[in-house]
Amino acid sequence: MFSFYLKGFGLGAGLIMAIGSQNAHVLRMGLRRQHVGLTVLACILCETALINAGVAGMGRLIEGEPALLLLARWGGAAFLTWYGLRAWRSAFSAQALDTGAEPVLLTAPQALLSVLAVTLLNPHVYLDTVVLLGAVGGQQPGQGKWWFAFGAISTAVVWFCALGFGARLLSPWFAKPAAWRLLDAFVGVIMLALAASLLLF
Repeated sequence: MFSFYLKGFGLGAGLIMAIGSQNAHVLRMGLRRQHVGLTVLACILCETALINAGVAGMGRLIEGEPALLLLARWGGAAFLTWYGLRAWRSAFSAQALDTGAEPVLLTAPQALLSVLAVTLLNPHVYLDTVVLLGAVGGQQPGQGKWWFAFGAISTAVVWFCALGFGARLLSPWFAKPAAWRLLDAFVGVIMLALAASLLLF
């Protein structure tokens, strides 16, 4: 059974560590030290639900519905474009991270809604978890598919905790306004590239 766990962990790691809107958002919240625990927990719970749904058979269902895939593609492209343009707008404003006590800019409900939007409105999340992990995990024999799912979920727990809570180690570097501009510009490029990839491929 451990081999199935390692297979899920390895494939999950390869997918979840790719730069995307969800990872960028967790990194930003970690750097700003705003509702990090809530953000990380929400990401882990969403990944857990989607991976389990995929392994249970949702992946095959979505693959067989072109209308759902088309809706996810265009809706996701619109969301990623908006997110990328917003990041570019921030890149032109001077901002720095105060590594000392910083007032919380978002309320808990606002932080929760923002991470849910970044996670659930991004079709790449569904393609990676429900479709891809679901398709591979669903093919594992017997209880192997649930060990596979457990491995993929373990990756999400390790990755989001490291990304969210480890981001504060980068705080001194991000005290410089130029660092924030570079981060926002980079995030903007990645988001627009992801939006283009949804429409062109």
